[in-house]
Amino acid sequence: MLLVFSLVVLIFSIMLHEIAHGSVADSLGDSTARYAGRLTLNPLKHLDIFGSIILPLLLIVVRSPFLIGWAKPVPINPYNFRDQKWGTLKVAVAGPLANFLVALIFGLGIRFFPLFLPLPELLITFLAIITFYNLLWGLFNLVPIPPLDGSHILFTFLPSSAENIRIFLQKYGMFILLFFIFFGGLQLLGNVVFSLFNLIAGAPMIF
Repeated sequence: MLLVFSLVVLIFSIMLHEIAHGSVADSLGDSTARYAGRLTLNPLKHLDIFGSIILPLLLIVVRSPFLIGWAKPVPINPYNFRDQKWGTLKVAVAGPLANFLVALIFGLGIRFFPLFLPLPELLITFLAIITFYNLLWGLFNLVPIPPLDGSHILFTFLPSSAENIRIFLQKYGMFILLFFIFFGGLQLLGNVVFSLFNLIAGAPMIF
């Protein structure tokens, strides 16, 4: 049951992430995501065959201690932004910030709710899973490898003299990302997330 709940949380965390991107883009003057029907809580509008289904299943098969994935990127036209200098950066950070906000709310719930109202252990576990996966998803997206948000943040500040780095990452980003996921990067992120979870919730995350 916890595995199924984790998959559901992962999907909705990813969906919230993409809606945040599209909503900020819309507020900046680009309505592409809204016209494409992506500012919706319907998961079918966001699921990516590989990132939302195949990759999580592969991680289950290889007995990964936790799951990761991604949705179809929200369509965005940065030329429509009123803020041409920082618009892309604002949209890029919106997704991770949305996940961190969810993690903070539910993590603080784990810390403070029991002080006023005893919570069933299963409910605390559910809150912990929501907190953990939103921390993981937010942090994962800050990794500066395309197509993750961290690459857009990196490219915003990358000088023109480093254009070769941009071209290399855009060309081989997916291969680098899969290598990162399956050869230690995900475990490294997990360790950071465990520490953040402990800091927010006031208790260690136990799988």
